[in-house]
Amino acid sequence: MSFDIPGTTLFDGAQARKGYALNKMCFSFNEAANRAAFLADEDAYCTAYGLNEQQRAAIKARNVLDLIAAGGNVYYLAKFAGIFGLDVQDIGAQQTGMSKDAFKAMLAAHAK
Repeated sequence: MSFDIPGTTLFDGAQARKGYALNKMCFSFNEAANRAAFLADEDAYCTAYGLNEQQRAAIKARNVLDLIAAGGNVYYLAKFAGIFGLDVQDIGAQQTGMSKDAFKAMLAAHAK
């Protein structure tokens, strides 16, 4: 079965394989020492996890949509975003092209 949702990258088996190194690296950010090592030398940290060029470019750009396209899983990407003080609403705002305040207002409007 195949799903086509315009503008959405589905996290399926192919995406999981594609993003294994990226997601493994992001999972490592559960440890404070690993977050510090990443901040000290991003390139070396990405090399240690074997990230490909697409993943490295998305990491450098801090672009969540590009990270998802590169195989990232949003649950692991939240660990990456947390390094920079970003939360899930920041990620949602970036994904929708909205400001965080506009995204929060949209969520509140749908909650009614």
